[in-house]
Amino acid sequence: QVQLVESGGGLVQAGGSLRLSCAASGRTFSSYAMGWFRQDPGKERELVVGISWTGSTTRYADSVKGRFTISRDNAKNTVYLQMNSLKPEDTAVYYCAARRGLVSVSSTLYEYWGQGTQVTVSS
Repeated sequence: QVQLVESGGGLVQAGGSLRLSCAASGRTFSSYAMGWFRQDPGKERELVVGISWTGSTTRYADSVKGRFTISRDNAKNTVYLQMNSLKPEDTAVYYCAARRGLVSVSSTLYEYWGQGTQVTVSS
């Protein structure tokens, strides 16, 4: 069982930065691939970026490449999402998710989810 708690969301102007954190409970955190997803009302939840359990493999959505960076610290049971050059279209609720196995773009394959944190980017 893994419990995930996100933090770090908020309101920021376009061009600004935010750093999201996802703290996980459970001794097996290091064996899970992690993903950051986001969802706007009325839209499907989409993968922003995922990271393998070793941290050696990452997968970014085209819309955030070069602006967002994912990292993980297995010793601290935490995964981070550094978001730079934020745009109004990045506004969404951001969710942290975990799954055994490889990083996947499909939200249905993730077993555990955080409660989400709101990110709002004003123009």
